[in-house]
Amino acid sequence: MLNVAVHTHAFTADTAASPREEDHALVRAAGGGDVRAFEQLYRKHSRRVFAVLWRLCGHEGRAEELVQDAFVRAWQALPGFRYESAFSTWLHRLAVNTALMDLRARRGAEALETDDESLDAHATPDSAGQRTALRLDLERAIATLPPRARAVLVLYDIEGWKHEEIAAELGMAVGSSKAQLHRARQLLRARLGEDHERD
Repeated sequence: MLNVAVHTHAFTADTAASPREEDHALVRAAGGGDVRAFEQLYRKHSRRVFAVLWRLCGHEGRAEELVQDAFVRAWQALPGFRYESAFSTWLHRLAVNTALMDLRARRGAEALETDDESLDAHATPDSAGQRTALRLDLERAIATLPPRARAVLVLYDIEGWKHEEIAAELGMAVGSSKAQLHRARQLLRARLGEDHERD
């Protein structure tokens, strides 16, 4: 195993490989059981994975747990990685699917927000009430959305998924996905307006 790790480091340093090639070399090593190579992949990609999972679940602590879950699943699935795409793309999709599985599992404990009243009830003002940068305002506002509306918004507007993909993953009709996106955007505009009126 040590020889594999040394070879990986030599490959990346001597040949000035692209980030994709570096990742693929680390994946080969990690797939063969090299824990250090996997740790490098974790350090390189965990922040981006955390960012998308935080947006999807709306809770920092839960996002941290989901990052761990996603990387455990990645470790288990590495031997099946086909090297046809960038590792980051594969990992990103795996992480999003991890969050969506969590969302589906929690569906029974939370009301399925399918009507306007339910969506409006979740758009409550932020308790902090402090002026922050617009990006932080937006992130905080997204976190106030109900889980499924938030998932649709993040997947469509940030991740670039199509409504058909979202509907299939979340177990809803395409029309429901479009309606959730429309209402989520309205709630965000209203929420961001409230923040700026307070300043």
